[in-house]
Amino acid sequence: MVKLILVRHAESEWNPIGRYQGLLDPDLSERGKQQAKLLAQELSKEHIDTIYSSPLKRTYATALEIAKVKGLDVIKEDRIIEIDHGVWSGMLVEEVMEKYPEDFRRWLEEPHKVEFPGGESLRSVFNRVKEFLDEVKKKHREKTVVVVSHTVPIRAMYCALLGIDLSKFWSFGCDNASYSVVHMEEHRNVILKLNITCHLGDLYVEAHKAI
Repeated sequence: MVKLILVRHAESEWNPIGRYQGLLDPDLSERGKQQAKLLAQELSKEHIDTIYSSPLKRTYATALEIAKVKGLDVIKEDRIIEIDHGVWSGMLVEEVMEKYPEDFRRWLEEPHKVEFPGGESLRSVFNRVKEFLDEVKKKHREKTVVVVSHTVPIRAMYCALLGIDLSKFWSFGCDNASYSVVHMEEHRNVILKLNITCHLGDLYVEAHKAI
């Protein structure tokens, strides 16, 4: 069995204003930096063997806080990077709703059919995160692995772990600086904790429904 702890990065500078980030690279907000420290304190109770992180600033900075309290290094992993939002990158949700209304509707209602213009498809994200998870399961038997990623790859991971269709992508909460715990067993995967945020207290902010 592998104990998998999935972490969404703490709040970035763009999260509060609803701006699509994709592969663009804003840093953590001031609140996000505090959230990352609280998350690290929470996970300090866990025995952790390995920490993987998307290479973007918002994920890597979050992972470094966890690594500091555990005395570990952070391994950068490109396969868990955020989806490439293509032409949506850098746009506010309201702008996308106005300029690309049909694409926006499809993203919320039929995400499994979405390929962002000039960017990536959700299926592509699913394929790369599934490959990564299969590798983790083989490489880290009887270990605890922290994976610090983004909302789209994490939701795609849940679909891969449970063997459910990507059309169920939006069925999982995924707030900033949240963590989830999954036991990757030989013949099944079990989600023990999902989108835990109680460690954030007054610094908790609900995720935008379209990001």
